[in-house]
Amino acid sequence: MVIGKYFSTQMIAISVAFATAGVASAAEPAAPSKQEFDTKVLYCKTCHGLNGEGFRGASIMPRLAGQQPDYVENQLKAFDERRRQNKIMANVSHALSPGMLIALTKYFKDLNPKPLGGAPKDLVPEGKKIFDEGIAAKDVPACASCHGPQAKGEGQFPRLAGQLHDYIFNKLTHWNTERGQDAKNPDSSAIMEPITHGLTEPQIKAVAAYLSTLE
Repeated sequence: MVIGKYFSTQMIAISVAFATAGVASAAEPAAPSKQEFDTKVLYCKTCHGLNGEGFRGASIMPRLAGQQPDYVENQLKAFDERRRQNKIMANVSHALSPGMLIALTKYFKDLNPKPLGGAPKDLVPEGKKIFDEGIAAKDVPACASCHGPQAKGEGQFPRLAGQLHDYIFNKLTHWNTERGQDAKNPDSSAIMEPITHGLTEPQIKAVAAYLSTLE
């Protein structure tokens, strides 16, 4: 499948940025105490579910369970630096020490609850086809090419398997109002910008429905 010139250029630029940023720091950040860590985990779970499975309430809270640590760390920093807009998470991320951030990402990575589900099942076949093959006519690459064949993600590319379908739909249909708020300081999220424009809302719903069924 042909991946668009814009997508390829963004991928190369961001890969270089990752390589540069990947130089190890001189010292590992100090780990939080057990009491500090347990308190923060409970705080996170009040929104994201007792097992990090996500939550549907006044707002849709995303699944953190099984999420790639590098991705979570990147997004928390994006919230803090206002590159990604969310007033609540901006305050949460700003209060995290480097050691706490690392501890939390490792903790949630190891959780593996069942997906909450709830998506229309009739949309799943179309969603799987788009995820596996992309849409050549719109120059949309296969989602699996970055997120993996099981949508487990890797490194800076997030896990999508088991994510709440309504959360995915909301994020993809409002991408430009939340992500990429600092054009001079892009991250891995920049790769998704042209893809969100290449998908119709029904196609996004289908992909989201499929992803929500994966464990």
